Amino acid sequence: MALLRIATYNVNSIRSRLHILLPWIEANRPDVLCLQETKVDDARFPAGDFAALGYRAAFRGGKQYNGVAVLSLEEPRNVSFGLDDGGPRDEDRLIRVDFGGLTVINTYVPQGRERETPYFTYKLEWFRRFRDCLERNLSPGKPLAWVGDLNVAPEPIDVHDPKRLLGHVCFAPDVWEAFRGVTSWGLIDVFRKHHPGEPKQFSFFDYRMPKAAERGLGWRVDHILATAPLAARSVRCDIDLGPRMAEKPSDHTVVLAEFER
Repeated sequence: MALLRIATYNVNSIRSRLHILLPWIEANRPDVLCLQETKVDDARFPAGDFAALGYRAAFRGGKQYNGVAVLSLEEPRNVSFGLDDGGPRDEDRLIRVDFGGLTVINTYVPQGRERETPYFTYKLEWFRRFRDCLERNLSPGKPLAWVGDLNVAPEPIDVHDPKRLLGHVCFAPDVWEAFRGVTSWGLIDVFRKHHPGEPKQFSFFDYRMPKAAERGLGWRVDHILATAPLAARSVRCDIDLGPRMAEKPSDHTVVLAEFER
């Protein structure tokens, strides 16, 4: 059975993670790999390293913050960046890539910093704006994947300590509501389709917590969601802890999904 493999990885500085990223790509050969927090200006993006492995690269970023990229074995038909509603475009937070009958949207959603700040308000508004862009430009009846570091843990089982962490900018009722505002457009959590109710499945482990990954003290904030036509073809979706356990890792790790072609 021919499979389509889509993965997402917040690299937390792409040039600092090439020692992890390039071997992982060689070992796993995803068809599409979405990266967040590349933290590099476009002139210094290491496109040549990926081209040597057979990958095209579409990217947008800046020197110290944000940055998104999509690596693909197939040449994309269309590439666009940012939100198109007349507000801040945030081109270094969103990239849309079309491959014939498949659309992939890779996002690095604003984290929100602290609840009583404009940054958190902006995060909630960002979800609303993104939902509006989906409604204007796309259809839930066609194959689409929304992936990335979405900075939301949707359920209590998606954090290691739900009682203590409740109210955090990534784990709070107003964030859940904003996130559901997007998913109600017609998006299915592919990981939860294959791991319903399974606890301690995390993709982010805070550097500030000693041996957080080894101790299972994490969050599931990196997601692969799909419209119904694509989700119906999914055969697996898993979190690969290997990159987080490597030397000098990102604080996130890879989520990988496979779909029937």
